[in-house]
Amino acid sequence: MARTYVIGAGLAGLSAALALSRGGRAVTLIEATRRAGGRCRSFHDPMLDAIIDNGNHLVMSGNKAAMRFLDEVGTRHRMVGPQGAAFPFVDLASGEHWTVRPNWGPIPFWIFAPWRRVPGSSFLSFLPALKLLMAGSRQTVADVLPAKGALYRGLWEPLVIAAINARPDQAAAVLMKPVLLETFARGSSACRPLIAKVSLAESFIDPAIDILEARGVDIRFGERVQALTSENGKVNSFTIADSTVVLGDGDNLILAVPPWDAASLLPELQVPAAGEPIVNVHFRLVRPPRGEGAVALLGVIGGFAHWIFVRDDIVSITISAAGDEAQLDADEIASRCWADVQVALGVDGAVPPFRVVKEKRATFAQDPAAVARRPDATTRLDNLYLAGDWTNTGLPATIEGAIRSGSKAAGLAAKPVKGRKA
Repeated sequence: MARTYVIGAGLAGLSAALALSRGGRAVTLIEATRRAGGRCRSFHDPMLDAIIDNGNHLVMSGNKAAMRFLDEVGTRHRMVGPQGAAFPFVDLASGEHWTVRPNWGPIPFWIFAPWRRVPGSSFLSFLPALKLLMAGSRQTVADVLPAKGALYRGLWEPLVIAAINARPDQAAAVLMKPVLLETFARGSSACRPLIAKVSLAESFIDPAIDILEARGVDIRFGERVQALTSENGKVNSFTIADSTVVLGDGDNLILAVPPWDAASLLPELQVPAAGEPIVNVHFRLVRPPRGEGAVALLGVIGGFAHWIFVRDDIVSITISAAGDEAQLDADEIASRCWADVQVALGVDGAVPPFRVVKEKRATFAQDPAAVARRPDATTRLDNLYLAGDWTNTGLPATIEGAIRSGSKAAGLAAKPVKGRKA
């Protein structure tokens, strides 16, 4: 039986392996590290004596690929959020709280209701956002969206930074189009924010590994692919340490690795450059703020932190586009984040136990020039495919993009096309 080798066990690789094994294809999943998950991995932190995620990730109910993935592994119930679409914010300067509440259905009646939108905004202030749907490939968000007004400060700017991990004057405007069309434009059923109730590993990673093992997928951890060899337009072998794996007729290879690793294996491959870091801070409180389960997600305006995630007594902070913040030492980062948490959640006391995680290569650089360098899933080699949120998915570098890329690569591997050119 023909076999597909999937290199990389992040969400892109897991998605590819699930799709292939679901179709009955023989699959070998190879991961360089000792655990699956990639940038969505979870671990027990001894300082906090708790399971935390390497980085905080938000999924929207309209992320169809992510929802299908969760349904396949049986863990949709492990993602939690508000009953409807609700995005709570706090302005640290004024102390004002509000919640953006899109209505049910695609017609945006909510923009006409003051209690559903950002205070100080009007329904007319939403009209410039239509330009995002017509943005050119060379434009940034700042090129098409005026950087002024209550709506920009209270919704568009934090949404862009969170979705694209870049500030509006750098973020490629074309990446906001699918974000808006696939979530907010479809109404509250598609833009309900969801976070992992316990951890990303429990929701996405561990159950996927369990299913792959049950399907007989050969899973290998701690094995790094070091080189590929090709002949007659196909990969014919790859090396791991001192061993060589020879591909047979009909065998395929999917590279679901970070772009820098893919480029080292395929030197001619054009990949986008690394982008801004993301800084995450996890605090362990004595008790849950405002009661257990009271707050799951909170956007912060005018603070050092950008978003606050609450899971019982674990409060996690995300700072996106954190090139400057990542240069600070952990104590200063924690102290400044804790000051924001105190105001935002109404808690007091000294800085509690914390863990600072700096994702220095959290995403590729999602500016117009880098987006133009995203490669397609196919390569010049007939049996080699690419997967990862950095490939040309049309989406920002998100969980949704990673899962879609894996499914696409799996479909191509199941039905290889002959005679492609670079």
